Amino acid sequence: MASPETGTDAEIAAPKRDLAYWMKFLFIRLGVLPFLLVIAIVIFTMMSDNFLSARNLTNVVRQSVYLMIVSLGQMFALLTGGFDLSVGTILAITSVVGASVMAAIYATMPDAVVLAIAIGALAGIAAGVAVGVCNGIGVAVFGVSPFIMTLGMSSVGFGIALFLTGGVPVYGMPVEFGEFFGFGKLLGVPVPIYIAALLALVTFFFVNWTRQGRYFYAVGGNEKAARLSGINTRMTLFITYVLTALLAGIAGMLLTARLDTGEANIGASMPLESIAACVIAGVSLRGGVGRVENVVLGALFIVLVQNGMNLARIESYLQMVVLGALLILAVIADQIRLRYLAGSRD
Repeated sequence: MASPETGTDAEIAAPKRDLAYWMKFLFIRLGVLPFLLVIAIVIFTMMSDNFLSARNLTNVVRQSVYLMIVSLGQMFALLTGGFDLSVGTILAITSVVGASVMAAIYATMPDAVVLAIAIGALAGIAAGVAVGVCNGIGVAVFGVSPFIMTLGMSSVGFGIALFLTGGVPVYGMPVEFGEFFGFGKLLGVPVPIYIAALLALVTFFFVNWTRQGRYFYAVGGNEKAARLSGINTRMTLFITYVLTALLAGIAGMLLTARLDTGEANIGASMPLESIAACVIAGVSLRGGVGRVENVVLGALFIVLVQNGMNLARIESYLQMVVLGALLILAVIADQIRLRYLAGSRD
């Protein structure tokens, strides 16, 4: 017969077990991102009174647009079991080519503002997609490792961007380009947020509601099985890196509008940040696992942390340490989550 003390201890221990059970359940179902979001919000709210202000949160969403779009593209590469280290290069070469073409047309035809913006933006995005085509051919046709292929193209692309500009920013674009796509607002909401939301919706429906979208998961889950089931794995891999470059190119033009110049040195940190956003969001480095909506939240989380550290006046060097540590933590959490999943299936 249990003593009153034993019964009381059991009653106290039961809720603890229940809490641990639900924490584990949420971790398995949602991953580590919700826990990190709550921790970050609590910490930075305590460190700065301005952190949860409407103005600051709107600023966080606006700043996250560029990383969010690039991360959506990076998700495609990760879903197929690879990754793209050239997204920073794509931003740079898109910015340089787009700004140069736009400035040249505007200088020749000052009254053709819309034409200059349209052709310049298309030229910049096309230059970025060309990098993705090279990546796709190398990985899909020649079987080059995504790490080596995208790392090599990263060096090539940055070299071309620096050669085209001589390391000097490109000026002379129409003022309207920056005013609308960089600083413009519709109904009080920045224009880049609308563009990012539209791209996220299109990506969501493409991944979840089209046959090609499901192919990315199949190839990443088991490429050999996907090939045997009739999926053109080479074409899927090729499309993967083209889409990654397309989204990075769009982000590059939006960032160019924000900066109002074409820069050859932008995007250097984007490969690490986009991979971190995806991994924190639960996209598996092994391929075949990932959700669009989580990637959007992952990008928001990265920028939220950077914003919180800026408000807390944490030095930029230490911010790099925090970002790297978050990436390592996310990978470890993903491995633990996979073990829990495997255990529950057993």
